[in-house]
Amino acid sequence: MHRTARRARTLVLAPLVAFLTFFGYGASTAHAAAVWESCDQWGNWTAPDGYIVYNNIWGSGAGSQCIAADSSSSWTVTANHPNTGGIKSYPNAKRIVNRPLDQIGSLSSTFDVTVPQAGAYNTAYDIWDRDYNHEIMLWTNWYGPVGPLGSHQARVSLGGHTWDVYRGSNGHNNVYSFLRTGNITSGTVDILPILRWIANQGWISQNEIIGDVQFGYEITSSSGGLTFRTNQFAVSHS
Repeated sequence: MHRTARRARTLVLAPLVAFLTFFGYGASTAHAAAVWESCDQWGNWTAPDGYIVYNNIWGSGAGSQCIAADSSSSWTVTANHPNTGGIKSYPNAKRIVNRPLDQIGSLSSTFDVTVPQAGAYNTAYDIWDRDYNHEIMLWTNWYGPVGPLGSHQARVSLGGHTWDVYRGSNGHNNVYSFLRTGNITSGTVDILPILRWIANQGWISQNEIIGDVQFGYEITSSSGGLTFRTNQFAVSHS
């Protein structure tokens, strides 16, 4: 009788375990680890395709921030920065171009992100010359009390979008900020016409060496912990 009862329980449990495992309740539910993860202030990873993913917590008064990447085009940031003024971080991925502007035949990028409706941040490209004297920011979306450096210069339609252009300096380098006239979370930006327009204003030289094309999240505050997800990012140039 004891053996019969035990066997009956075994027959009942077997399909139950199979059911739980199939629907994700068994031991197999553990999430696979990301290819690379870091909570270090300057944690960075060079992906197999040559892009660099960078945690980059640089501002004063920052809280915690961790980044997890499966590739240069698929990575997630979880940040808990206090609701105080000043930029805390710019987690990003970048491709190094390192070519003179007048020798670039094409330069464009695609992106797709999922961002919170809380905190204070912008999602932006950060494009630098090789010597880091000039910084070109392309804001694709933003939330909360954030704004560009400098004064308004113009409204222009370039690279498939319309932008409000600001120009200023942070004391270390010149900053040219292009704020899209409407927020988007995915799209394609033709970067080269924007760089040529800046050169035509005399702000950079026609043969300025373009160094990094970075894309990420300039976070001012994310109290309680917010998640920023890059679903796709790529840069192409010739």
